[in-house]
Amino acid sequence: MGSVLRAAGPFNVKKIAIIGAGPAGMAVAKFLIAEEYFEKIDIYEQQSEVGGVWNYTPKEGEKVPVPSTSPNVPPEKPFWPDGAKAPIFPNPMYEHLNTNIPKRLMAYSDLEFLPESLLFPTRQDVQDYLIRYSQDIRSLISFTTQVEDIRSLEGSRWELTARSTVTGKSTKALYDAVIVSNGHYSVPFIPSVAGIEAFNTAYPNIITHSKIYRSPEVFVNKKVIVVGSGASGLDISTQISLVCQKPLLNSVRTTSLLQFGQENKKEVPPIDEYLVEERGVRFEDGRIEKDIDAIVYATGYFYSYPFLKSLDPRVLKNGRRVMGLYQHIFSIDHRTLAFMALPQKVNPFPISEVQAAALSKVWSNRLDLPTKEEMITWEKKRAVEAGDGTGFHKMGFPADAEYLNYLHDLVKPCGFKKEPTYWDAELLWFRKIYVDIRKKFIEEGGVAKTVEELGFRYDERDDVE
Repeated sequence: MGSVLRAAGPFNVKKIAIIGAGPAGMAVAKFLIAEEYFEKIDIYEQQSEVGGVWNYTPKEGEKVPVPSTSPNVPPEKPFWPDGAKAPIFPNPMYEHLNTNIPKRLMAYSDLEFLPESLLFPTRQDVQDYLIRYSQDIRSLISFTTQVEDIRSLEGSRWELTARSTVTGKSTKALYDAVIVSNGHYSVPFIPSVAGIEAFNTAYPNIITHSKIYRSPEVFVNKKVIVVGSGASGLDISTQISLVCQKPLLNSVRTTSLLQFGQENKKEVPPIDEYLVEERGVRFEDGRIEKDIDAIVYATGYFYSYPFLKSLDPRVLKNGRRVMGLYQHIFSIDHRTLAFMALPQKVNPFPISEVQAAALSKVWSNRLDLPTKEEMITWEKKRAVEAGDGTGFHKMGFPADAEYLNYLHDLVKPCGFKKEPTYWDAELLWFRKIYVDIRKKFIEEGGVAKTVEELGFRYDERDDVE
């Protein structure tokens, strides 16, 4: 990433729009401010509070389309709860949730979680943390404002159209650059399986998605299938398994590395067909289960950008990854467009920091990007190595640590006006074993506030390779 923008020339970015006041949007705003170069930074947030996915919202009877196989959907519509001052957009945050990342690794570089927070903080602790983090940038945020359209104009300018969710008033503004940090937990993925549409028509309340799961109470004594073995699928299936008919059926392709609550669950293969008459399913091994009361898909989400529908070339094909990006951040064809926090299986808060540091240096002309050809080569190589679909943005350990420290070291020669996270040997050790730490945390009642309480202590001789 060190060669010069030979063909394109320097950036002329002074006015920037940030889409979303979640963890990534707030982080990038702080690094842009610290650069002391940009004249105007506006943050657009459709909710009435910061936090993104951590901003808990009630379910209010929301439904998801079944199946859900396309990212190309209209902007979300909010609902207005009785007595609320502003409408809200549903978030996939459920009532009883602890992070699967320990607080020391999860935190930004310049703000610690409160000592009384659990080692794996509750959703309430994380949201409170993000509100504290937002205090010095709240004046930049236009709350209850949904971005409807972003249009590329001549001269590397962008026209942004937004609408107040309270008054309905529409506004337009011009910017030199746009940062997309709207998250990727809005448009659920539910695969098209044989018979699923007919089944959903016959039983419209059985198939749901983890996006609208809030608590296990509605599953008491029901026969339940949870589809998916990721973090949400594991957590939600464990919660439901305590109250539903035993065993809960967990339909998976691959077994999760982290196992807990298995005594009330049974792993089964993927669903091959829905059976309307039997109110049942046939699994890929031929086994049939009848009289199913609830099926929860914890199968992830599409990347979706309805406000970029006029962009050419488009940044989405099937929604499984963002096209035309360098280092998961920089648009190759639209050089004043960038994306934050796309990588998955990472620690998103510190990743957002190092991405923000790199972006602020590039757009202030203190760090050079490679040529367009070199960036295209990087993207093609990444697609070959990681896959051209969902795997493109997935990392996991040690790839996430290497990416984080690479971006940190890339920015370092430019001089830090604000230093992002760097994982030293101790934090690398912490990252390497945090699945073991999480398992011990759960086994010992989920009340520990430090790793030392669980018997884990760093020794400089510990192997972190």
